[in-house]
Amino acid sequence: MLNTALLGAGRIAGVHATAISTHPGSRLVAVADINAEAAGKLAAQYGAEARSVDAILADPSINAVLIATSTDTHSDLIERAVAAGKAVLCEKPVDLSLARAQACLAKVGGAPVMIGFNRRFDPNFAGLKAALDAGEIGKAELLSITSFDPAPPPVAYIKVSGGIFRDMMIHDFDMANFLMGAAPVAVLATGSSIVDPAIGAAGDVDTAVVTLTYADGRIAVIKNSRRAVYGYDQRVELLGSEGLLQAGNMLESTLVKSTTGGVTSAKPTYFFLERYMPAYRAEWAAFVGALHADQSVPVTLEDGVAALAMAEAATLSLAKGEPVRLADLG
Repeated sequence: MLNTALLGAGRIAGVHATAISTHPGSRLVAVADINAEAAGKLAAQYGAEARSVDAILADPSINAVLIATSTDTHSDLIERAVAAGKAVLCEKPVDLSLARAQACLAKVGGAPVMIGFNRRFDPNFAGLKAALDAGEIGKAELLSITSFDPAPPPVAYIKVSGGIFRDMMIHDFDMANFLMGAAPVAVLATGSSIVDPAIGAAGDVDTAVVTLTYADGRIAVIKNSRRAVYGYDQRVELLGSEGLLQAGNMLESTLVKSTTGGVTSAKPTYFFLERYMPAYRAEWAAFVGALHADQSVPVTLEDGVAALAMAEAATLSLAKGEPVRLADLG
């Protein structure tokens, strides 16, 4: 049994608490948060205890920690947890700073640290990857990823998020690496604030397109928007030398109405909790399975740093108005 502590008690921590508690191979035993009331409430909901981070890390009976705290604490907590002998699953991104994330990797590289890119474990995207790996469309050549949120988060969150590339598109950077099997050599970003002027005033954009180019000439295009009034739009299309793979949206209903007036179907599910809960469960199951089998975790700290480097390159590209090569980031 994997005795697990949860660091953080916010919305995403609640999702992880459900995944931990419902897996037969793990047990949630403790929750820590700077908001003691929130920690106590979440812990009580799952039969766990509210404790301090220090107490959790000092407890030898706790085998693993799941880090779902604010991003600026991730690298420090990863290092502390590894030093305490715990396996780690940490929410994305590794850090707001690429240099700090690289330092974290240099310090704990090789330890069982998994980064929470849950979309790799979505059944649709995982099926697309399996078909690609089976050679069903030949060599991947042109990738298109669409990620539109139904509505923007509060501006207060935008100000501490690290920007759309680190906060939102980082999932898509990791998906591109996952599907293309390599990091790109250059990143070109364009973006604007057209959904909410307050987001622009906070120094971020809410609508962005990034083009990734690879050493062998392949191309990936990622589109993000903070507003899609019809729901949570998540699609992947991959053109290969021998065919095309597509993963579409999860809909609120499978009902399709066909009449003389036209053909209508349901909207996409409205938010990520509905869309990706199965992926969060599968992600946790993969983490537990790797630890029980004494295998490498499927999404490594190196993967997290690679996606953050792409976010850094996109941020610089947007500011400079020209492509940025990953090799130039240092």
